[in-house]
Amino acid sequence: MKRMLAGFLTGTMLALSVPTSAQPAPAPVSAPAATPAKPPRLLVVISVDQFSADVFAAHRASWTGGLARLTQGAVFPKGYQSHAATETCPGHSTILTGNRPGHTGIVANDWIDQSVARADKTVYCSEDPAQPGSSSRDYVASVQFLRVPTLGDYMKTANPASKVVSVAGKDRAAIMMGGRKLDQIWWWGADGFTSYKGTAVTPLVQRVNAGVKMLIDQDRPAMDIPDQCRAVDRPVQVTPTVSVGAGHFARKAGDIRAFRASPEYDAAVLALGASLLEDQKLGRGDATDLLILGLSATDYIGHSFGTRGAEMCLQMDSLDRELGAFFDRLDAAGIDYMVALTADHGGQDLPERQREQAASDAARVQPSLYPKAVSAALAAKTGLTGDLILGTGPFGDVYVNRSLTPAQQAQVLKEARAFYLAHPQVETVFTRAELAAAPEPSGPPESWSLLTMAKASFDPQRSGDLVVLLKPRVTPIADGGAGYVATHGSPWDYDRRVPMLFWRKDMVHMEQPLGVETVDILPTLAAQIGLALPATGIDGKCLDLDATAASSCPAR
Repeated sequence: MKRMLAGFLTGTMLALSVPTSAQPAPAPVSAPAATPAKPPRLLVVISVDQFSADVFAAHRASWTGGLARLTQGAVFPKGYQSHAATETCPGHSTILTGNRPGHTGIVANDWIDQSVARADKTVYCSEDPAQPGSSSRDYVASVQFLRVPTLGDYMKTANPASKVVSVAGKDRAAIMMGGRKLDQIWWWGADGFTSYKGTAVTPLVQRVNAGVKMLIDQDRPAMDIPDQCRAVDRPVQVTPTVSVGAGHFARKAGDIRAFRASPEYDAAVLALGASLLEDQKLGRGDATDLLILGLSATDYIGHSFGTRGAEMCLQMDSLDRELGAFFDRLDAAGIDYMVALTADHGGQDLPERQREQAASDAARVQPSLYPKAVSAALAAKTGLTGDLILGTGPFGDVYVNRSLTPAQQAQVLKEARAFYLAHPQVETVFTRAELAAAPEPSGPPESWSLLTMAKASFDPQRSGDLVVLLKPRVTPIADGGAGYVATHGSPWDYDRRVPMLFWRKDMVHMEQPLGVETVDILPTLAAQIGLALPATGIDGKCLDLDATAASSCPAR
């Protein structure tokens, strides 16, 4: 039998995980007020991984639940993850720090550090590479690479009574938004929610994990297709043996990978978030609390099925309903809360479907751009041997091998730059020297040059000797195998633009279509709760959420 996921939060998962208690009646609705008389008791910050402005626009008209509610607040449909390296870890590092990746230090999901004392010179953004026996894929989670404080850190410093809880589908989402001063932090591990090494899984989290395991251990039939998804309900052939768009999230019992690439994954994160909300009594004290939710299913679905098919449509429909159920719980508890929702990056659809839909130049990256292939081409040119350049993929940061002599490094850098610039799929290349000399970003993010975008991602200690930017609509996946057909990471608008939504009960609706940045979220929320921030060291600016002539931002 086919099924929908309606009410998942109010069904089995919460019955297993949330203590039952009498819930106060919702607070009565008062007349709209331009500026709140007092700060909210709870901030709920939600990141929907790979929730592009394009996906937001495509599905907005069909929402009736939680996402629809958020569109009645302050809506910024043209938010920007303004930097060039639009990946998960850098994007999450901007949301609650007020800083771009060049200042957070999180330049990519992974980068090369040739000084680490292990064979694997790739470093994962949320690991401790000094841990014995670790690698970038088998690591101990850590926040050590994040250079700047988060909203939660500022809140706890100003008032230790504030509680900060971070829950996400990915460790890098929970860590980069959560920061260092947390009451609790949880993310999905190998087979359940976990936390930092040495943190015991609490009985509450054990109950949630048991509920999730019950769900995973069941065969799941395909989801029903709502009317608004029928127009995009058709399969796309990716390779002679791989197609996407026909499964509608059906999966076999025990398939954790398929579970993560389904709406159920976000529902599990929301279930744990709701459980911790009750357990920690968030929003019930005198100080404002912070609940951070990193919803990762949209990203896994985008990678597995693309952004324009029935699966993404189903995900948006389910996310709207699950967020609605979550907000209903907050309403029933009588909590005065404010929500901010955005994304760590956008994403583009798989090139095969793009070519079917008028984007005739959409293509997959050529294998000749992968680091091993580039090294081989440079070896043939220079007569040198070995891995002359290092990198984590066919674009982004490229590092010259430090085992070469200074003269050889200079030769390789020159030849590598020429190689990339001559490649038909490369838009441009910047050197470390060019990026170091470039001015800091300023002005509307929609008008930035490629150099400015790359500067926003540049950290002199972690960025490459070259930064390679691919042409528009080049998907940096050479082989579109099953489970990974589309991605993100480029400086183009389909990857940079994300929605930014703010909502609180009785907020006067406003919509501002001009470009803003995700780094603006920290100072905007700080103003809402009367939190003083440092006068310097923050890239973002406060956004005025008051739709009247008054301002919700502090005077400058």
